[in-house]
Amino acid sequence: MRSHEFSLPQGTIAFSRALPAHICTLVTGGRPPAADWLQRARRGKLWAIDHGVDLCHAMKCVPDFLLGDADSASPAAWSWALAEGAPCERFDVKKDLTDTQLALVKIKEKSLDTFLLLTGAFGGRFDHAMSTLFSCAFSGIPMILADEQEACFFLHEKDSLSFTAKQTPKAISLLALGGECRGISLSGTQWPLKGAVLRQEEPYAVSNELAEGSSSFRVSLQAGTLAVYLYWQ
Repeated sequence: MRSHEFSLPQGTIAFSRALPAHICTLVTGGRPPAADWLQRARRGKLWAIDHGVDLCHAMKCVPDFLLGDADSASPAAWSWALAEGAPCERFDVKKDLTDTQLALVKIKEKSLDTFLLLTGAFGGRFDHAMSTLFSCAFSGIPMILADEQEACFFLHEKDSLSFTAKQTPKAISLLALGGECRGISLSGTQWPLKGAVLRQEEPYAVSNELAEGSSSFRVSLQAGTLAVYLYWQ
């Protein structure tokens, strides 16, 4: 039986839909996660996306696949991964898609029934962060974006999830992506919602908190695509 749960060092997410049988960890080129966090969080195969190979190099953890145009990775880390036998697909710098988008395309091309933990998605350049957020949300691949400071989960039509905290988040925010989200219900927080409508152009459901005495919250959605964002530090 497939699991509905995925655990991070900060807590456990329980999804309404069963997760794919396989899990893959992608380290991309934004703010690198703390090495000890990644050691605890990573599952399954490890893919390094361009600058993400620098962290793999620092941790002496050879990626199972290396992908990108190598414009932000250090030459030493890239060469190390190749010397250690990591399979690699290198792209021209002058291309339309970002390296993270190319990784998502590659996973879909391989028809991999995979749940993704994508880290290195936050921090860094704002345009890359926005591109990653929307590309992941609408990729059709189940995934979460996370590091020790932040996490983001995606809900689509008639989805729900609950989060049980091991480490209390400082903020819980709901963000409508791609237009309008309808029928949003949120419980276990200081400011609950019931059947609410959120619009991308008016993102007011930010900086919520767990209700006093609560260690978990639940959110459900009837229509649209919703990002559930958590912040720790």
